[in-house]
Amino acid sequence: MQQDILINWSPQETRVAVVEHGAVQELQVERTLERGLVGNVYLGKVARVLPGMQSAFIDIGLDRAAFLHVADLMSSINSRHADTDSAVPATPPQPIERQLFEGQAVMVQVLKDPIGTKGARLTAQISIAGRLLVFLPQDNHVGVSQKIPPKQREELRQRVQALAGDMGGGFILRTNGEDALDAELSEDIAYLRKTWARIKEASVRLPPASVLHQDLNLLQRVLRDVVVEGTQTIRIDSREQFDKLKIFATEFMPATLQKLQLYVGERPIFDLFNIDEDIARALGRRVDLKSGGYLIIDQTEALTTVDVNTGGFVGARNFDDTIFKTNLEASQAIARQLRLRNLGGIVIVDFIDMIRENHRDAVLAEFQKQLARDRIKTSVNGFSALGLLEMTRKRTRESLAHQLCEPCSACTGKGVVKTARSVTYDILREILREARQFNPREFRVIASPKVVELFLDEESQHLAGLSDFIGKPISLQAEAAMAQEQYDIVLL
Repeated sequence: MQQDILINWSPQETRVAVVEHGAVQELQVERTLERGLVGNVYLGKVARVLPGMQSAFIDIGLDRAAFLHVADLMSSINSRHADTDSAVPATPPQPIERQLFEGQAVMVQVLKDPIGTKGARLTAQISIAGRLLVFLPQDNHVGVSQKIPPKQREELRQRVQALAGDMGGGFILRTNGEDALDAELSEDIAYLRKTWARIKEASVRLPPASVLHQDLNLLQRVLRDVVVEGTQTIRIDSREQFDKLKIFATEFMPATLQKLQLYVGERPIFDLFNIDEDIARALGRRVDLKSGGYLIIDQTEALTTVDVNTGGFVGARNFDDTIFKTNLEASQAIARQLRLRNLGGIVIVDFIDMIRENHRDAVLAEFQKQLARDRIKTSVNGFSALGLLEMTRKRTRESLAHQLCEPCSACTGKGVVKTARSVTYDILREILREARQFNPREFRVIASPKVVELFLDEESQHLAGLSDFIGKPISLQAEAAMAQEQYDIVLL
């Protein structure tokens, strides 16, 4: 699949869009003040050990303590090399209370960024990613990515083993290292070992809660992780960053040099493919399909739900074909939206009910085909007994909505607010409650203009009746800055 990569850089924010056939397939945003932590190595300090949960909280200098589970403390070969073609049975880990104590310094690496109320997830099994290899300084294992054909793996393993020698540490050959020359692999090995030497030196010199190593920034990760054989151009709109990328590419990824281009057009680079419009649509609930159908996407902390609707699509000869064609188009759109919005965790898709089994099989096959293009690991469990399609997509960073948005100050994330009439009745009950406890000269209601207007019009009789009942005057004051659910009752 041919693709173009567009990079919009500013001092405060870097935005990267992957475009295929004129449509944005993936969007990544990194803000200077909110840069992710995944891959960073810290000298942490044990803040608390929890034997009941077999975990510990580690202070790495963030606002919230990070989380370390015993499985990520021990050298669990199975979990570490799950993406390679060989796995060694892991020995049961010792209880965490026998390995850690409060105040202890421990070298850790961030597996997952803090998300919502959860702190960062850590591992003590350090791995350093290079262009072609991943270095495992605490292991002697040499593995090969499962995405490489089985016939080539043993030969590649032996090549890496021979090049690595017996200097210690293990390696995993990444997918893009399949056709690498020995010289390229040797350069990557030397770079990774040098990086690890710097980390070890810093761990002795620096105090606990210090950063020992930072992962590559977004621009560098684009060259390392996003660029594929089908990438035609990498266009960036900053001369300064273009020059820095050229230096980085020359040293580590020379094959990408010919694809790098400095964009000097008059129009903003993201306007070339209407990317800002796609971003705006990716923050909304509704996604319209070309056929007239549409998706409704709702994201919660626990899971994401996707509802497929036919809308105005009546183009097929019978209703079954209409449903089938809508679901086929939706499967393509959903896979794209998962990438574009970076939705992770559990995803429940409610396709339109299909009576024919061959239609369900075809939709499932199309959906899996579209998901295969995703760089993030996905797992599809198929249709449940209720006709829902259940799947998971690995969480790697905050979703696009969580990066760019915050809960509404009016509804505080509920998505709805009480009607003005409901708020007036709340106020009437609150005045009655306070009248039984206090004896002011007057009650003054300060509320939003819409609520005050309702009191003066349709609810005026109820307000007057309450005033007569409690024997106190009730005055009104409109406050434009107040949200519809907000109000104050002042006792004068």
